[in-house]
Amino acid sequence: MPTSLKVTFTGGGDAALAARLELPEGAEPRAYAIFAHCFTCGKDAVAASRIARALTDHGIAVLRFDFTGLGQSGGDFGNTGFSSNVDDLVAAADYLRAEHAGPSLLVGHSLGGAAVLAARHRIPEVRAVAVIGAPADPSHIAHLLGDVRDTIEREGEATVTLGGREFCVRRSLLADIANQPQAERIRGLKAALLVMHAPQDETVGIDNARQIFDTARHPKSFVALDGADHLLSRRPDAEYAASVLAAWAGRYLPEPEAAPVPAPTVPLAADVPVGDTVTVAETGTGTGGLQQLITVGRHRMLADEPVPIGDDTGPNPYSLLLAALGACTSMTLRMYATRKNLPLEKVTVSVRHDRIHAEDCAECETTAGFVDRIDRTIQLDGPLTDAQRTRLMEIADKCPVHRTLTSETVIRTELA
Repeated sequence: MPTSLKVTFTGGGDAALAARLELPEGAEPRAYAIFAHCFTCGKDAVAASRIARALTDHGIAVLRFDFTGLGQSGGDFGNTGFSSNVDDLVAAADYLRAEHAGPSLLVGHSLGGAAVLAARHRIPEVRAVAVIGAPADPSHIAHLLGDVRDTIEREGEATVTLGGREFCVRRSLLADIANQPQAERIRGLKAALLVMHAPQDETVGIDNARQIFDTARHPKSFVALDGADHLLSRRPDAEYAASVLAAWAGRYLPEPEAAPVPAPTVPLAADVPVGDTVTVAETGTGTGGLQQLITVGRHRMLADEPVPIGDDTGPNPYSLLLAALGACTSMTLRMYATRKNLPLEKVTVSVRHDRIHAEDCAECETTAGFVDRIDRTIQLDGPLTDAQRTRLMEIADKCPVHRTLTSETVIRTELA
């Protein structure tokens, strides 16, 4: 059975949030995920628990928590809103990053789906986002308030009964959900997207799924949860959604660790010529036969392909290319900050490569077929001004590897 741990962390509004961390049985997680529950629901809802269990079966650890003022979490629900839910999600990611590893997957149900779409750009490790029965815009929840909405607008707050429970809803929530740039966030998601929705959903209509899907760029997928209700209250519906989501997520998350393959015998440093030339040679080791020994001066490393093609004993060629861009970016920013005496404390660069449809790339000259896209997210830590951050982002595009990748490059090949 998977391990289930009760944990707490500080939310975006400084309240203590109650959470449960589900860990795969007997193995290190291949990745971490965060599950965001529906409006006024909680971490222990049927959909949340079953989806978490399915993901752990696929080696993915899941953190599910109660938003501020709900379930076992502290804080006042009346003082929360959509923006505070997003802040809580970012705080959950900060907790995972500090204690384990940053989340690669975000999953959101109903309004939680809208929240993960909004939080994605603040969590750089995320590779994939899945939404279930999500509204295309947070303002959709205003419809759930019915005639009470007029009372809230007029008197500033009112008690609303949702799901058999009473909640205090204030005017600040209505103002918050009315001013969210959700379409812009979905269009610039920069992560694989799975949209799951029940055609018969009477709480959040199926048109919301169409709007999200049409707004998003590839890679994106849609799965109809035919016959399910909004809360996935029937066990077969929840389990179907969970199994599909887990299988889909596996395509975008790190591969499970393969059994260790003995490293090849490496020549002594004194026998390796020092210079600018990079030498790559087969090692003849491993079942896949693709393991390569890379020699760069006195430094040696392995490259490989993930299983089942290779043995996953080292990064694949594209990962090495992205590593070069990330390292060059970070070094360039550090040298500039040192020269200009900027208070830059730390640089973190996340880089991802995708093949996308040319029609989904507004800035590309190519209009048909596929194009290569590299998404680079830069985190700058330190008491920098907005002007200094803007300048550093400009400098990032001037790193030598960036210039090589974006300029005309000639590769000459000859037989040794």
